[in-house]
Amino acid sequence: MSSLVFMNNDQIVTSSRSIARDFEKKHQHVLRDIDNMKGVVQNWTDLFHETTYIHDQNKQEYRQYLMNRDGFTLLVMGFTGKKAMQFKLKYIEAFNKMEKALQEQKPSYLIEDEIQRAKAWIAEQEEKRKLIESNNKKDQIIGELKPKADYTDIILKNKSLMTITQIAKDYGMSGQAMNNLLHDLGIQYKQSDQWLLYSKYHDKGYTHSETIDFVRRDGTKDVKLNTKWTQKGRLFIYETLKENADLLPIIERKEVV
Repeated sequence: MSSLVFMNNDQIVTSSRSIARDFEKKHQHVLRDIDNMKGVVQNWTDLFHETTYIHDQNKQEYRQYLMNRDGFTLLVMGFTGKKAMQFKLKYIEAFNKMEKALQEQKPSYLIEDEIQRAKAWIAEQEEKRKLIESNNKKDQIIGELKPKADYTDIILKNKSLMTITQIAKDYGMSGQAMNNLLHDLGIQYKQSDQWLLYSKYHDKGYTHSETIDFVRRDGTKDVKLNTKWTQKGRLFIYETLKENADLLPIIERKEVV
């Protein structure tokens, strides 16, 4: 049924393209029929919404209409034939099913049973947590894809990436200790056992992340980031530790006699 109706701006709709496909009509004729209703149907704008789509083959942009249940009913009212009747019923069934599904998705505060309300609230909070985590991961990747070009970028042509453990080794530290230090300096934070840069460092080109799909113990699917530091990021860590933590890599430390 998802190919018949879908959600658009919190409203269940179908498209003129779907109508043309299922009722075996030319799309231009469906558009013409809807256009002819303008000025005739008083609440036309409440029923139909003009938008565009990109053609799969020629990649050109064409117009189409989205319509709610009332718009659909008005449009197909004059369609006749056995097959037309079958698809009218299928579309009505699709509208009904999606409306029922939306009604069943009550927010937790509307559930009367205390236990069920508590369970629903916990589920809602878990969904919110997952959404926040997903957005944070996405923000880091988006930021990494648009690093700002500067003079340092020209110098650092070395494309090799380094793990935080490899960088930490230059300072005689463990990767965990380095991560904690960068956290204390306000560079990164930990979320669900993953280190993410604060937003002001996303677009600096300091890190490069790849997403890895995995399955949790409870069977749910999730995504984690495999993040490595660029040479520019390595230089940033060097300068930051030198200035704010008075910490130099081992190779630059003076030996105490």
